[in-house]
This record gives sequence, structure tokens and C-alpha cells, in this order.
Amino acid sequence: MSSNRARLAVDAMGGDFGPSVVVPGALQAARNTGAKVILVGVEEEVRKVLAELSELDGEGELYEVVNASQVIEMTDKPSEVVRAKRDSSMHVACRLVRQGEADAFISAGNSGVAFACGMFIIGRIPGVVRPALASLMPTEKSPMLLLDVGANAECSPINLFQFAVLGSTFVKDILGYEDPRVALLSNGEEEGKGNPLVKETYDLLKQASHINFTGNAEGSDLFLGDVDVVVCDGFVGNVALKLSEGLAKSVTNLLKRELMNNGIMPKLGAKLSMPAFRSFKKIVDYAEYGGAPLLGLKGIAIVCHGKSNAKAITSALTMANSYVVKGTQQRLVEAISANEELTNYALSLELS
Repeated sequence: MSSNRARLAVDAMGGDFGPSVVVPGALQAARNTGAKVILVGVEEEVRKVLAELSELDGEGELYEVVNASQVIEMTDKPSEVVRAKRDSSMHVACRLVRQGEADAFISAGNSGVAFACGMFIIGRIPGVVRPALASLMPTEKSPMLLLDVGANAECSPINLFQFAVLGSTFVKDILGYEDPRVALLSNGEEEGKGNPLVKETYDLLKQASHINFTGNAEGSDLFLGDVDVVVCDGFVGNVALKLSEGLAKSVTNLLKRELMNNGIMPKLGAKLSMPAFRSFKKIVDYAEYGGAPLLGLKGIAIVCHGKSNAKAITSALTMANSYVVKGTQQRLVEAISANEELTNYALSLELS
């Protein structure tokens, strides 16, 4: 394999299932993409899972194990972990990215800690005020990127402006959208709708020559597929994301219940509809997208769902590999630099 292939540092201890799911998922991604995975975690536990994977014969070049003696719990506070658990799997994996020994960091662990480690260990792209957690979401036409979805509960206009810059660049590179349509999530489509944060951000985005800003989008517009990037603060974004996940699951369960409990004809119809059900489940399943990229850091970071299965881990590493291969990180840096003048203007407004 090529010596310049992507090197993906994976928090092997992260998520509800730890190495039992992360290790096989990461290795499958390595097989699929040719990337090298660096499995960071308690070495004894990681190697125990590796020993149970009989298909690993002759695949030693796919992976490397880096020991990390401490494990981050879901109850750990981000600020305390960064200082006190310096030998945790997240801390060590982020350090590998900062030191240039890995190209990306992937974790299904505590998302607050992942954000803190990304901020304070990997560091931010020069000029970026706050990184944003972004999530790809299905629509009637093609996937849409929603950001922020939980990293920043409180935001200022400059934050949302930079989220738009980062999100637009990301979908252009990763999804191939030629001129991504960017919208602000608000309580009305008309200019002048929304709270002070939305109104002030609207004025900034109207002045951005590098962004195809289409105005406000309401919650009911999200899944129509008429916008490619939707920007909001992390509180609103997280509610929208969780509501969407819950609705998709409930709709699926309700349809199954109604079809299976109303006589022979609906049951027959349900059996005939199974291919459509499977297709729908694939569209709304977070495992298909893998994880949420943390945009705005000096290196690549992807945060996965805590309940991620092996498929979701594979998808997350596949996304990270594409990120590295396409050189998306450099494009994000260039996009922030290209908007430096408007960023400084927004900062001056906040300070005045």
C-alpha cells in the first residue's frame, strides 16, 4: 500500500460498546479504503478483540495499536478530562493528530469531551472562533448538512457566519455540490424574521460573496431538499437533529404496527412493501452517515453516535478517509482566510 495513505486515529474505547464494535468497524473501513487505522485504547482490551477476529490473518499492515491507559466515561466533565486524563484514548488520539502522526481523529465517546479535546489539543484553524459539529441529514432529494448540532449551545453572529463558510466548503468538497445553497434556520422565511441572532447573521451572510446564501428556512423546509446547508446555534440544531431521529423511528414503527395488525390484506401489503421499508430505513439510519464532522479544527475530527454499531464506525472512518484524500482540510483553511475581511468586520460589531 502507498506510504502516503490516510492515517486514522480511532478512540477504540469510545461508545456504548467499546472495542468490541469499534475495532471490527475500523478494520472494515481500512479494508474498504486502504487507510491505516491507529487503534488507541487499553492495549490489552484492544488486542483481545483483535485476537478474536480470525479474518485478520495477513492484515497486520491495516492497523497499529497505541496504548492509552485511561478511559473516558460519559459522566466525565470535558474541562476536567483535558487536564486530568492525559493518557485517555481521546487525549492520545488527538495528540497524534496534533503531532502529525495521524490525519484524523474519530470517536463514539463523550461528545463534549471530544469537542474539548479537539479545541484544546488539535486546536482551531487560524481565524475560527468556534468549531461546529455538523450532521448530514436525508432529504427528499439529496443529503443536507445541518450545523451546529450540539457543540455550541450559545452563539454569536460571527459563529453562525463561520459555520456557513465551513459547511458550504464541506459539502462542496465531500458531496460534490457545485454551488451549495445556504440557509439560516428561523421561524419564518421572510427577511426580518427570527430572533436578534438570526437577524444579525442574515445581514452578514447577505454581504458574503463566497457563499450562495438563499435566506431563511423554516423547520418544515429542512427535508424538502431545496437547501444544502442549514445553519443554526447548537441548542436549536441538537433539538432538530434529535427530533428528526425520533420522528423517523416512530414513523417506521407506526407503519409496521398498522400494517401488521389489521388483517390478512394489510399483512400481505406489508410483505410486498418490505423492499421500500428497507430502503427508507437505510435513508434515515445514522449508521449510513457514520458520524458528525467537527469543522473548524486544524485537523480532521469526527464524532459518532454513542450507540454506534460496527457499520456506523466503518461509515465514519470512510468519511474521514474521503476528507483526507480530497484535501478538504486545506479548502476549509482557504475558505476561512478568504472571508477574513468580513470576519473582522463582524468581530468589530461585537466589540463595539
